[in-house]
Amino acid sequence: MLMAAAACGGSDDKAETGASASSDAGATKGGKVGLAYDIGGRGDQSFNDAAAVGLDKAKGEFGMEAKELEASPGETDAQKEERLRLLASGGFNPIVAVGFAYSGSVKKVAAEFPDVKFAIVDDADATGPNISNLVFAEEQGSYLVGAAAALKSQKGNVGFIGGVKVPLIQKFEAGYVAGAKAVKPDIKIQVKYLSEPPEFTGFNDPAKGKTTAQGMLDAGADVVYQAAGGSGGGVFEAVKGANAMAIGVDSDQALTADKAVSDVIITSMLKKVDVAVYDFLKNYTANSLKGGETRYDLKAGGVDFSTTGGKVDDIKSQLDEYKNKIISGEITVSQTP
Repeated sequence: MLMAAAACGGSDDKAETGASASSDAGATKGGKVGLAYDIGGRGDQSFNDAAAVGLDKAKGEFGMEAKELEASPGETDAQKEERLRLLASGGFNPIVAVGFAYSGSVKKVAAEFPDVKFAIVDDADATGPNISNLVFAEEQGSYLVGAAAALKSQKGNVGFIGGVKVPLIQKFEAGYVAGAKAVKPDIKIQVKYLSEPPEFTGFNDPAKGKTTAQGMLDAGADVVYQAAGGSGGGVFEAVKGANAMAIGVDSDQALTADKAVSDVIITSMLKKVDVAVYDFLKNYTANSLKGGETRYDLKAGGVDFSTTGGKVDDIKSQLDEYKNKIISGEITVSQTP
């Protein structure tokens, strides 16, 4: 799932800023952590699964007990609030909410439970002394896979499929388009979204992902990048059927996607949600949490591109050059299309 408000600017370093969270708990190993997934939950092969990896690592290292709950398609903010209250009132502390859809709910429930530490992934708007905001520079990682798409395309025609047209997913689009045009200014880039707010099914509709990708491929695209959560599986199916190339997102999807289609994935835009969740839980156990924003960008190793399968080995040096220019500040990537 790819859900969040666009991350605010901030420094290039992974720095925790803002008011310190209260530190009356979490100084020892163990404890009960609650994790509230977005639509698709554990098993989506992408965004939620990345959060689950971080949770599992922390559970193993710190002896934490965990309760995992999952959002349902079309649910209300009140239902999200109730999920968070259930965890907080059940003694779970800290609590991690995965995705920007929890923004208002986290802000409200965190105020009701001031002694419980909350983290929200992909949102900088829910603020409070006991809230940590874990955000990413998706536009930077997407710039790199956009460059990869342009370098690999034989037709000069590539596609981008976003799950839902929200500011976060537009960061992926903006970076992808900029990276592709940096390589080939006249490249054709097809852009489609599967749904628009308040309809969020675009993150969990493989059938629509497949038909949308087929339309792009029929219109001449030979590389398609999807930032569409659970709908991505359908995109990969269409690409496989057309003997084209795909780019994954969040996780290294050449490893996590269905084996029947994973061979078409030439690279993935890695978004280290697992690292962010693990860091938050580690800091909790060390009694060193800080409220406010932590931004994971290229310089911090929070986003990157994958090389699994060796399909971008021939262009890796070029991608690394773009990467270094972004890190140095020579290239600035816009967060908006």
